[in-house]
Amino acid sequence: MKVAFTSSTGERVDEHFGQCRSFHVWEIGPETAQPLTTVSAVTTAEDEEDRITARANAINGCAIVYTMQIGGPAAAKLVARKIHPMKTNAEIAVSEVIGKLQEVLRGNPPPWLRKAMNRGKTGSFIDED
Repeated sequence: MKVAFTSSTGERVDEHFGQCRSFHVWEIGPETAQPLTTVSAVTTAEDEEDRITARANAINGCAIVYTMQIGGPAAAKLVARKIHPMKTNAEIAVSEVIGKLQEVLRGNPPPWLRKAMNRGKTGSFIDED
């Protein structure tokens, strides 16, 4: 499953969703994790709604985005696109987040996470239920 991180360097989750310059995208499974790409979050949109939309478009296809902070309107827009925002509230190493996520994936993940994992396997983010 694809997971995005708001990070200035790719090493730590250390930025606010609405202020980050890029998203670091990883492919994460229960046993493996590998970086895929870095996607620019910079937009020329002047309207806040348009900036949020541009950022959501940049990480389309991701199941989760880990960020230090995110506002309510941005979080709602992500959830509507089936991207689950996860606030860390403090700086944390990307490797630590990945390790914790993999523990959950190897155990009994919550229903929303199982659904996200299954969508990633089919390549489709369209709910079939």
